[in-house]
Formats: sequence, structure tokens, C-alpha cells
Amino acid sequence: MKKTPDKKTPVLLAIAAALILAAMAPGFVLQAAEEKRVVDVITVNEVITPPIGEYILKSVKQAAESGSEAIVIQLDTPGGLDLSMRDIIKECLNAPVPVIVYVSPSGARAASAGVLITISAHVAAMAPGTNIGAAHPVAMGMGKADETMMEKVENDAVAYGRGIAEQKGRNADWIEEAIRKSVSVTAEEALKLKVIDLIATDMADLLAKIDGREVKLVSGSRVLKTKGAEVNRKEMGFREKVLITISNPNIAFILFLLGLAGLYFEFSSPGVVLPGIIGGISLILAFFAFQTLPVNYAGILLIIFAVILFVAEIKVVSHGILTMGGVVSLVLGSIMLFESPDPALRVSWSVLIPAVTIVSLFFIAVISIAVRAQMRKVHTGGEGMIGAIGESLSDIHEQGKVLIRGEYWNAFSKAPIGKGKRVEVVGVKELKIEVEERS
Repeated sequence: MKKTPDKKTPVLLAIAAALILAAMAPGFVLQAAEEKRVVDVITVNEVITPPIGEYILKSVKQAAESGSEAIVIQLDTPGGLDLSMRDIIKECLNAPVPVIVYVSPSGARAASAGVLITISAHVAAMAPGTNIGAAHPVAMGMGKADETMMEKVENDAVAYGRGIAEQKGRNADWIEEAIRKSVSVTAEEALKLKVIDLIATDMADLLAKIDGREVKLVSGSRVLKTKGAEVNRKEMGFREKVLITISNPNIAFILFLLGLAGLYFEFSSPGVVLPGIIGGISLILAFFAFQTLPVNYAGILLIIFAVILFVAEIKVVSHGILTMGGVVSLVLGSIMLFESPDPALRVSWSVLIPAVTIVSLFFIAVISIAVRAQMRKVHTGGEGMIGAIGESLSDIHEQGKVLIRGEYWNAFSKAPIGKGKRVEVVGVKELKIEVEERS
């Protein structure tokens, strides 16, 4: 007898298969999550200023929020401002995601503020052919600090640097030498001295070498899983690029001069509008940059004083003395504007000399035009009539008629003048002109 197939068997098999797949699904999901590991990478090759600090802090927070395995700061900097450096270090020390500072590519450096930023990372790495050091603090701002003040600043920097190095298990004695004596070493020497953790030739080599390394976060220890991770290079946004560009001392200096020149042109020729708008915007941007740079306010005052002298030359003819004083004040102010021994925080000579020359020539040209306009003989109105030559149409004494420049005028004279005589205007009184006979 033939056995009839059970209709429930396929249904039961389908249910069993579904249950098996459901049980295996979490494993597949976890495996996929483990396979897709991402490491954020940002590049910092500028002076450490507030916009750079803001960019780094923002990037670290975004890496933590997106669940990145780590964030790599590819660093090449000559140094920068102490306050911005401390903000970055504070973020690195308390970051919820591992921070790796990688001094790269070959030829890059981590100088001054870059030294302490590098050693504050969870992993400090360098590429071959790079160097680190020269972290001695410098006086910035209004004038030079005295020896006592500089000693306090130096001791504070040493204590700060040693504290970071000891927390990260790095060579605190070398950090002190880098701060006190401005010593600098190559990547290979830094590795031997235990200033950094490793040397990597490129990003792939770096991620392979730090894979499996245990780092300590504020939330606890974490083992890095970076080998083969996807590299997510994050570019600066438009806002960051603009702020960083404006904070360049050369750009800030040019904006300041452009702003003063624009406002000067607008005030000397009211109603032109465009120079005033450009000048106002440029000055506002320049003052934004000044708050992020080591500005010497004596330099700002000297440049403003130069503009005042240029304006005074138009009002008071000094035969060029005020103009020369303005040029000297402009040059001195430009040299003193940014006070820092770090070339990256000063206006370069290749920008300063052409800018000062062009601005000086601009003011001198405007002054020359204005002075010539004031000294030029007036050809319109009552004053324009003085010296005009004409002909008497009648006898003239207490009154009479003359023809001047094709116009008929009532005239008078101190001495009698006959009809048909050549006359010259010597004065204007209301609607009558005073004339004298000319041969």
C-alpha cells in the first residue's frame, strides 16, 4: 500500500530553517560589525591657533560619536599658541576615543606646542625623516617679559610637560630638556629615548603596528583593532578653512591695511560706498584674526597713527613732513604688529615690504591729488571770476556794464574806466563785480 506524504512536513522544515537563521543572524551581524572598523584621519599642517584647536576638538568628538576605532592626527607644525595647545591636550587626555598623533610625512616636524600635543596622545608615532623638540616657551604680546616672569612661564611649562609624560609613560626628563634647552631629536632618537611609541613609514604601516595595542581611556582600557581598518580622511569644512586662512599673520596684516585704506578712501570721498564696505569687512576680519594671534597693540596704534598723519597732510600742508612721518609710523607698526620669535606667527618680509610699499604709495598718491586739487585755481563761482579779462560796454565808475566770458555783468570800479576798454575782474560783491582797466 502506498504511503501518503504528510502535508505538514514542508511547513515544519520551513519553520525550523527560519529558527536556525534567526539564531545565526546576530553572529553574522557581529561579524559584519567587527569587519567594518573605521579609523578617522585628520591632517594638521598649520600653526596651532584657536581655529586649529577648534577643528581638532570637533574632529575628536565626531570620531567618538560615530563609533570610530580611533582618530589619527597627522601632524606637521612649527608650534603655536599656548592656550590653543592646552585645549587640544585636554581633549586628548580626556577623549572617549583613542587619539593617535602621527608626525608625518617625512620632513614634517612637531616643534614647540607640537611636542606636548604629540606626547599627550594615547599613541605617539613618527615617520622616518621627521623631528620633534624645541619646546621652550616664548614671550608674546605687549613687550618682552622680564627674567622672573619668563622663569615662571618656563617652570610652569616644565611641570605641565612632565605631568603629561609621566601619565603616558614617556621620557619626562627629555621633555624637560626640550622645554628648558630647546633640544630637538629625530624620529629614531625619539624612539630610543622613549619619547614616542613607534615609527611608521605610512598610514597603513601605522595602523598595522598599533593593532592589538592596549590604551587607557578615561572609561577604561581598550585594545586597538586597526589592522585593515577603513581609513576615513576627514577634510576641513569651508568654515574651518576660512577661519584658519584669516588667522594667518600675513593675511591678517593685509586685511588690516586694506581695511584702513578702504575707510580712508571712503571718508576722503564720501558717497563712493564700495571702498567703505570693503574696508569695514576687512577690518572686522582683521580684528578677528588679531584675537587669535600674538598681537602687539603698540604696532596697531602706530599703523592707525600713520593713517591719521596721512589725513592731516591733506588738511595741513606740511611740505611732506606729515607724509614722511606717516610712512615711518606705518613701517614701524608693521614690524611690531606681531611679536613672536616664531616665524610662523610673524608677518614674513616677502609680504611686509611689498604691502607697506604699496599702501604708502597709495596714500601718497591720494594726498598728492587732494593737495593739487586744493591749490588749483578755481574756475567756477565767484572765486572763479577773479582775474577774468573782459571789455567794458559802457563807462564804468560807480556802476556800468562789462562783457566777461560771453556774459553781461553789472560792474563798478575805483577809478573811472571808459567804454570799450580792456578790464580785469579783481573782486566780486553779491551780483556786481569790481574791475580795473588793463592795457
